[in-house]
Amino acid sequence: MPQENLPANIMPFYLYLETYGCQMNVLDSEMVVASLRSRDYQLVDDPLAADAILINTCSIREHAEEKVYSVLGKLRRLKQEHPEKVIGVLGCMAQKDQQRIFERAPSVDLIVGPGQLSQTGVLIDRVRNGEGRQMALSLGRRDGPAESIRRSHETFDPLRDPQMRPTPFQAYLRIQIGCDKFCTYCVVPMTRGPEQGRSPAEILAEARVLADQGCREITLLGQTVNSYRYREGDRTTTLADLLALIHEIEGIERLKFVTNYPKDMTVPLLQTVRDLPKCARYLHVPLQSGSNRILQRMKRGYTVEEYREMMHRIVEWLPDAAVSSDFIVGFSGETDQDFEGSVQMIQECRFKNSFIFKYSQRPGTKAAQLLPDDVPDQVKRLRNQRLLALQDAISQEDNQQFVGRDVEVLVEGPSKAAEKSGVEGPVLQLTGRTPCDRIVVFDGTRRLVGQLVHVAIDDGTTHTLIGHVVTGQVGPELFTLDPAAETIVRT
Repeated sequence: MPQENLPANIMPFYLYLETYGCQMNVLDSEMVVASLRSRDYQLVDDPLAADAILINTCSIREHAEEKVYSVLGKLRRLKQEHPEKVIGVLGCMAQKDQQRIFERAPSVDLIVGPGQLSQTGVLIDRVRNGEGRQMALSLGRRDGPAESIRRSHETFDPLRDPQMRPTPFQAYLRIQIGCDKFCTYCVVPMTRGPEQGRSPAEILAEARVLADQGCREITLLGQTVNSYRYREGDRTTTLADLLALIHEIEGIERLKFVTNYPKDMTVPLLQTVRDLPKCARYLHVPLQSGSNRILQRMKRGYTVEEYREMMHRIVEWLPDAAVSSDFIVGFSGETDQDFEGSVQMIQECRFKNSFIFKYSQRPGTKAAQLLPDDVPDQVKRLRNQRLLALQDAISQEDNQQFVGRDVEVLVEGPSKAAEKSGVEGPVLQLTGRTPCDRIVVFDGTRRLVGQLVHVAIDDGTTHTLIGHVVTGQVGPELFTLDPAAETIVRT
């Protein structure tokens, strides 16, 4: 076990953390690890070697929750053999299920909601000191004054740990927590609390920290990120304002933001993205259904016609933008005709990609209370497969249109194929993303990782563009290949 940087009289305490769910959860895990590192914890990649085992959870779909309970079941024997190990459940599932987790998983020692993650270290100490099980949760939406409820859901954001990021030069930055949309299928307003934007000063300070840490791409996060508003005196700061402010930070090369709400995709925001070169031409805007009747049952707050108008605005102001979406199939009462509306919208909008899910009824939501889960699972599966096949066909067709074009790519690292092969050498397959969030693979050296390069596209599959680095002025410190090979890096 590594024991560097520890005083001789301090025994290291080893931490294992597993994360499920969305980008918010990935960011939350980074914050937790940064906080615990400040308390001399060391991260390990094997739960058997850990003194504390933390699972950061998601409640969006039943499958994600059952997977967590399965993991906790496997940890039960480990806990029996090593009762001194501390096992904790963090995040949305902790906030939603609360005491039920202790009942279903007797091995669990602590439960920590998203708003209380900064307390994780103290709670672990209490368990280790023999104070019994610990639980820290936010207030429910009706459990106190509005201000107290908001404060109980606040998260801690300043602590950052580059080693916990997907890559050292890409980072998430939370600008908003919670949600007030109350879609009938969604647990987020309950697990993450009221919608509230962070102050621009805090966001800018954190963005500068990320830039100083070598981050080149920042993705701004919010449940409905383009709804961001922060009022201070007579001044209201919007997402467009934030983008303009962060755009000026030296070292930041790309800006993204997810997830967007259709009715808040305004002309001023689109104009800002158009006018700021660092803003990626990529917009993730969930539609969820192509049927007005289902959208109303979901309480999404817009119609198909309004979503279509939004798409027209995007095409008008950002004709080169890629748009992705989310769809739920088999929602309560969805008929064949309702489903065909979703098929039509995917065909019409030609999304870059779509995240398509079978409806999963979630306890505590309005849909679970008021609407029957009445679409047979077999019908859900068939509809899910049909939408996936349609979207895949569109994605492949659109990716083929990139053949012969040059694209700018932020190189993220070795591709999955390269990592799986285990082959080491001066040249390997790398992967990165374009400004419109398309995945590109190409051959190069590890010194290209973290760089912006130009890649000529030779082929396109459903999910990937395949190319080679464009020949040009070569920085030998970045790229070294056989002289006969096509290279290279933009200088």
